[in-house]
Amino acid sequence: MLATLLAACSQQPPARQYELKGQILGIDAARNEVLIRHGAITGFMPAMTMPFPVKDAGLLSGKEPGDLVTATLVVTDLSAHLSSLTRTGHAPIEAPPPTSEGPRVLVPGEPVADAPLVDQRGKPHPFSAFKGHRVAVTFIYTRCPLPEFCPLMDRHFVSLQKDLKGDAALKDVKLVTISFDPTTDTPEVLTKHAKSLGADLARWTFLTGDRDDVDQFASRFGVAIERSLTDQRDITHNLRTAVIDADGKLVKSYTGNEWKPEQLLADLKAVAGAQ
Repeated sequence: MLATLLAACSQQPPARQYELKGQILGIDAARNEVLIRHGAITGFMPAMTMPFPVKDAGLLSGKEPGDLVTATLVVTDLSAHLSSLTRTGHAPIEAPPPTSEGPRVLVPGEPVADAPLVDQRGKPHPFSAFKGHRVAVTFIYTRCPLPEFCPLMDRHFVSLQKDLKGDAALKDVKLVTISFDPTTDTPEVLTKHAKSLGADLARWTFLTGDRDDVDQFASRFGVAIERSLTDQRDITHNLRTAVIDADGKLVKSYTGNEWKPEQLLADLKAVAGAQ
């Protein structure tokens, strides 16, 4: 009976499977990923453009940008991948709208410019208000459905919050999550999101703001954000997380989702707190 009970407790929730239909926009064979602009996935997510890992690298063989595809998306609590990818046709890729050259990406040692943001209470909260604190900042949107993208950034910050709580030498450190989806991520939504994560709002602040202000601020960290012309909630983005010192200068940026909480914690410890 004990063995049966232990086995039952160790079982993971069953994976969910969804049919996905869309168009390939790009292929990253080195990472076994395919970028797909897809329609709404019934019961899971609205139409978006997202990079999807493939379970078998062979699924990418013979595929190219412009291909119309049908795929099977397998989702667990911690990961997602395509288990099948079938070409059904081909069509020209719709050209993105022209964009003006954005601000130059910050390098370590440069001051972080201020931005007029709004916190989860709906109160104005310029980024300069964090001066005097060491800061870890990341960029997400709450509707991001793939476990290894925005939800992973949330989980990393949950882990960081626990580590910071037990270290008096890091009491000045602030965690900041900035949403680039102000259409959906209102202060009320951010408050609910913070509660779902068990965020200590004395330590961890959730911000959003005017779309253009957020986009410009995020771009200085290397965040690239593209929105559909027909639905501003259809967002394609990359991931960036950064450490900022108490003087408001960039210390380090992390690209993508492969960093670990212990790495960021070590970088925060290496930065002097406010004198």
